[in-house]
Amino acid sequence: MARTIVVTSGKGGVGKTTVTANLGMHLASKNYRVCMIDMDIGLNNLDVVMNMENRVIYTMLDILENKCRIKEALIQDDYYPLLYLLSSGELNQNLSIQTSQIKGIIQSLQESFDFILIDCPAGIDAGFKRAISCADEAIVVTTPHLSSIRDADKVITILSCYNIYQKRFVINRARGDLMKDKLMIDVYDIGRTLNIDFGGVIPEDDNVLITSSEKIKNHKITMNRAFDILANNIITGEKKLFDCTYKYRGFIGNIKKFLKRTI
Repeated sequence: MARTIVVTSGKGGVGKTTVTANLGMHLASKNYRVCMIDMDIGLNNLDVVMNMENRVIYTMLDILENKCRIKEALIQDDYYPLLYLLSSGELNQNLSIQTSQIKGIIQSLQESFDFILIDCPAGIDAGFKRAISCADEAIVVTTPHLSSIRDADKVITILSCYNIYQKRFVINRARGDLMKDKLMIDVYDIGRTLNIDFGGVIPEDDNVLITSSEKIKNHKITMNRAFDILANNIITGEKKLFDCTYKYRGFIGNIKKFLKRTI
């Protein structure tokens, strides 16, 4: 049976979809069967991040309207054969989506996959509640900024009202140089505020925004290491953290900090 994990956040723009995509690829690279479901109906872009937008023929909404079978709507990744995507499709005002219908789709996928990752809509409206209702575990993505952390804390409170037995948080876009000089909220301070398990720390890196699974696959080693730690934590239950400050220690580190802030 697949572990069903919703990747959520308190607000948009924190990198939730990017985390979903990279986590899916790293799990698949470890020989786990992974299905990523884009639940952001109408504002879906997981297919774009994965460079699959031109391969979408059927979507989750087509399944609900009985226009196709579930297997026909799944798209296999070109670089990770064990990784599949189910796109949500464009919003149909005439279609009433029931949580029970989405759960039915996920239940049908359970035997075929080891992990089902649900890319959740931002905010806390009906789409958010529908997505978290379909999951057993949750990853809450935040950035090291006060407004994002507050929103993440609110989401964690809501998650406690659902059957989510495991909650982790991921800090995205962490600036190691700023954290080293205490100019950005520290990882452990965020952990004490959110009071759930660590999932991972992802350093700020412009390369992560490249919208191609091939290019994401070939990220420089620091980005790969951070997502690899996240994937291993999800698999094993460990709470290891990527140290985004290690490059900025000592004399050479001070030079790197100076260059990063001036270039």
